[in-house]
Amino acid sequence: MNIDNLNWKILKCLQQNARQSNAEIGRQVGVSSPAVSERIKKMEDLGVIQGYNTLISPFEIGYQLKAIITMRAFMGKLKPFLEKVKTYDEIVNCYRITGDENFVMEVVLKNQKHLELFIDQLIVYGETKTQIVLSHVVKQKELKPII
Repeated sequence: MNIDNLNWKILKCLQQNARQSNAEIGRQVGVSSPAVSERIKKMEDLGVIQGYNTLISPFEIGYQLKAIITMRAFMGKLKPFLEKVKTYDEIVNCYRITGDENFVMEVVLKNQKHLELFIDQLIVYGETKTQIVLSHVVKQKELKPII
């Protein structure tokens, strides 16, 4: 899909606040609410807009730790892990990557004991390395047009 300047303006508005009305977006970008609605629907249908999320603070709902865990899968354990990884509630993001490791996982945990028990589940699939997250320096940034 060719994303024109108007679509980028609409996407910028949605990235800043996806709950604002089409009328409000229309006022910001200079078109009618139906025009905004039509463009948003088209971008959803084409997969440009993949969804809308509510961001929840894990710390405010009881999690005490956030960690990044990298894993190098053992021979023969890659495919089983690809199925199993989807079942872990602790994993909020998982990426299959290139390099020495196969996966990078962002996890939330209740405490250190929970971390220990979770790592015990992972080590049957591969070698893990864990880093505790101290703070979130860059949050989900809005995407900008490719020039």
